[in-house]
Amino acid sequence: MTARKLLLTALKILGALILVVLIVAGIVLYRSANYEMMPLQTSDLEVPMTDGQPDYQKLAESLVAQMTLEEKLNQMSGAPRSTGMLKLVSNFFLKGRFPHVFVGENERLGIPPWVLSDGPRGARVLADGVKGVTTFPVAMSRGASWNPDLEYRINEVISAEMRANQTNYGATPCINLLRHPGWGRAQETYGEDPWLLGEFGLAAVKGIESNHVMACPKHFALNSIENSRWVVDVEVDERALREVYLPHFKKTLQQGKPASIMSAYNSVNGEFCGSNRHLLTEILRDDWGFEGFVSTDWLFGLYDGVGGVKAGLDVEMPFGQFYTLEVLQQGIADGEITEADIDRLVIRSLATRLKYATIDDQNQYPQSLIAQPSSIELAREAAEEGMVLLKNEGVLPFTKTPGKKTAVIGRLANLPNTGDQGSSDSKSLYVVTPHAGIQAYHGEDGHEVLLYDGTDVAIAQELAEEADEVIVVVGFTREDEGEYLIFQREQMIANAEAGQLVGDPNMGGDREDLRLRQTDEALIQALAGTHEQLAVVYIGGSAIDMSPWEDQVPAILFSWYAGMEGGHALANILYGETSPSGKLPFSIASDQADYPEFHPYTLSEKYGYYHGYTLFDKEEIEPAYPFGFGLSYASFRYDNLQVGQTELTETDTLRVTVELSNTSAISGKEVVQLYVGFHQSSVDRPVKLLRDFEKVGLQGQGTQTVTLEVPVKDLAWYNPDTKSWEVEQMDYEVYVGSSSAPADLLKAVFTVE
Repeated sequence: MTARKLLLTALKILGALILVVLIVAGIVLYRSANYEMMPLQTSDLEVPMTDGQPDYQKLAESLVAQMTLEEKLNQMSGAPRSTGMLKLVSNFFLKGRFPHVFVGENERLGIPPWVLSDGPRGARVLADGVKGVTTFPVAMSRGASWNPDLEYRINEVISAEMRANQTNYGATPCINLLRHPGWGRAQETYGEDPWLLGEFGLAAVKGIESNHVMACPKHFALNSIENSRWVVDVEVDERALREVYLPHFKKTLQQGKPASIMSAYNSVNGEFCGSNRHLLTEILRDDWGFEGFVSTDWLFGLYDGVGGVKAGLDVEMPFGQFYTLEVLQQGIADGEITEADIDRLVIRSLATRLKYATIDDQNQYPQSLIAQPSSIELAREAAEEGMVLLKNEGVLPFTKTPGKKTAVIGRLANLPNTGDQGSSDSKSLYVVTPHAGIQAYHGEDGHEVLLYDGTDVAIAQELAEEADEVIVVVGFTREDEGEYLIFQREQMIANAEAGQLVGDPNMGGDREDLRLRQTDEALIQALAGTHEQLAVVYIGGSAIDMSPWEDQVPAILFSWYAGMEGGHALANILYGETSPSGKLPFSIASDQADYPEFHPYTLSEKYGYYHGYTLFDKEEIEPAYPFGFGLSYASFRYDNLQVGQTELTETDTLRVTVELSNTSAISGKEVVQLYVGFHQSSVDRPVKLLRDFEKVGLQGQGTQTVTLEVPVKDLAWYNPDTKSWEVEQMDYEVYVGSSSAPADLLKAVFTVE
């Protein structure tokens, strides 16, 4: 046989082998993307009864007693690493979806798995046949509504749609504190204030759990930097930790009783959160009495398997990288941990999730539940309630008049834009853009709507001159902010060590500059002088620096990432069908230098005691827009602040009343805010802290007496020397009004004896 024939034969064999490999790979990928659903509930497990109540602890102990060590470890991590990674990749690329990751199944013992779905703005994981879900405004928009009842209803819908998509574990809500507006994932949380965060976290958890979905508040704790989240060590003193960065977690867990909580990526005081005993055992278990289980954030949430067991971490997600048989067997052999330690973790997680696995009500959640008309209406209502009118010099609401022309201008004017593309992303059935919503609002009424969604200033000016009113839509997209979509930890380390981006830019992440894009600012400034009837609409997840242009425009509206019905909601606000009622869930500084230091690329960061309005109050800095501020088309007046009992003890509750009057003919909603002041404190404390609020609807010329309450124990400070909470015996101030600004508040005094 000639050399040429040998070569041809070899090539044929190689080609056949390659073909076989491709076929096998194709089959594997296909099966990974087209997996069979596992039932998440069972009626086969017999739950013992104790004192007439199901005893899931006893059932968990019985099941764990029958497990091998390998079976126990299977309960402590997600899918096997190789098949799990293939499943993630194949589903993303072949089906454009986040897959069902089945965790903790034990066929021999009849234990069904659980499946995670993210859900801050809509059910993340989709079942076969589901094209999309109800997509709500981002959490920051909902925080701006100051309406926890609305948040409960939103999470009722999200959790029902999670169940309809055959998942039962909701990695939501995110209740990390916004200490600097540049944080990339600001859109996923509710604001800068621990009290506001706690109220919304509690409402969200109750809404999620209402449909037998395991709620999982995240990320525990001090996760407020995105670009360095896998590598940054956060230094914080114990008092700031307890009083500023953890109260919202404590309230959400103790009062909401979620099934789970997610540990954060970062380290705190030198120990990564996934193996941080102070956080996961001493605070979470010993101090707060949390009985649920702890799972890690995904992929880089644990670096020390033995340390995780010692710290009290129950589950590593999405697959075992350090909770492996090899690692933990070695830990047992070395005497660092015992199998009893592992049993304790597995029993704890099983005792929690068996309650959800044995309900057997999946048939109550058909796919027809998804995107019901009532759910879509709720998405529109939520978008309207969250929009914040910051400035209005007699421009808004615009009028609906035949023959008029409205120009909708800006690169985001007709862009579907519901938020970032990270774990909080939600696949919408549709998205109503600002232009589409305004166009639909006018319909066939003879009011013409013009569109220019480019950045050419000359074209924009020409269109504006033709119009009777101008709406300029500016802001951000998933490219500018959100979860930092990078998959190499080494690259994050390199960036952090350099203190700047040294590789290719990535999607999302932190904002180092709080100003808008240059093209947006140029557009605003070019149009500002051309028209008196002009409103700037901002789309984004957090505060921006408006100082280069805010004095040049007559109206500014924060519409956030407003969800699938955002365009309809925007039209209703701009044209007065609904009066704005949102209030800022954070402060906006006059100067970016007024915020705490923020370093997106860093190996270490120090979190202080003051930020937001507490910092501005303490340093006597006047913000551009204060925490709790927001305008309405209605006018409200506060009168007759009364303290029910002026002398209280530590076990009492402060009750105050105030008369709220709508002095206009326009119906509207107002957020009544209560702050407590600490001027006589013997220790360093904020000037005042939010301690209650209520959103009140009033018809035109209506008046209502509003009652607000604060348990005296919620005025305590944490004494790190005694490791206890202490209520000072002294005179306190109580402030009630429309925002945190002193000029907007009535004042009274009470005493704790």
